[in-house]
Amino acid sequence: MGMFPVRPEKEKDLLERLARLGVKESDLEEKFIRSQGKGGQKVNKSATCVYLKHLPTGLEVKCQRERSQALNRFLARRILAEKLEARILGKETEEQQRIEKIRRQKRKRSKKAREKILAEKKRRSLLKEMRKVFLGSEDAD
Repeated sequence: MGMFPVRPEKEKDLLERLARLGVKESDLEEKFIRSQGKGGQKVNKSATCVYLKHLPTGLEVKCQRERSQALNRFLARRILAEKLEARILGKETEEQQRIEKIRRQKRKRSKKAREKILAEKKRRSLLKEMRKVFLGSEDAD
C-alpha cells in the first residue's frame, strides 16, 4: 500500500508528475479542516477537507470532494499539479475555460448584435406575411 488509497499506477503517475514539476513534499504546507456541506455527522466530526499550499509559488488548493481525507490528499495534489502545469504552459485550465464560456454566454449582447437579430426577425416575419397574402388570395377564387 502506497501513500494514497488509489491504484499503485495512479499514485506513481502523480508522484512522477509532481517530480517533473519540481514539487517536493517539503515544499507543501498541508492542513486538514472540517468539510462543509452535505455529509452529515461523518463530515461534521472529521477533518476531511485538505488544504494544500505550494510554498515556492504560493498556489493554494482546497479539496473536500470525497469523504475520505486520504483520497482528498491525493486529489488535492493532482489539482495542484494541474494548476502548476497550466501556469508553466501558460494555457488556461479546463476549469477556467468552462468559467469563461459561461461568462460569454451571460454577457449582454452589443447594440449592433441586437439590431442584427431584430432585423433578421423582421425579415422573417415579412416573409411569412407575404406567404399568407399570396396563399390567401388563391383561396378567394
